[in-house]
Amino acid sequence: MSSMLLAGRSVLVIEDDYYLADDARQTLEDAGASVLGPVSSMEDALGLLDQTSPDCALVDINLGAGPSFASAQAIRSRNIPLIFLTGYDASTIPSEFADAPRLQKPVEARKLLAAVAALVASLDRR
Repeated sequence: MSSMLLAGRSVLVIEDDYYLADDARQTLEDAGASVLGPVSSMEDALGLLDQTSPDCALVDINLGAGPSFASAQAIRSRNIPLIFLTGYDASTIPSEFADAPRLQKPVEARKLLAAVAALVASLDRR
């Protein structure tokens, strides 16, 4: 994929596993994206969202205390599209988020880029 595939785009990364978060950050930055975070808690994510509005967000549904969709709900309430990063199967995700893409961790760089590129391309078609 092009090194500038995501040029001019900003992506919020919410992931509590340092290595997975850093891999996602590096992959996105290598594709030209501006990465907000990574952050490892809902509180930190909300702090960033109070300051800026990213084009999209990558959201881990388990930030240490089991599955939670509070971050996803906060992001959705701001009309920011999201992609779930998770080790859980699709049945864990509530029906209100059925339209959100889900990537199974660990995520290959090419799959992450393809998903983010497709999501931001859909924004351009709105």
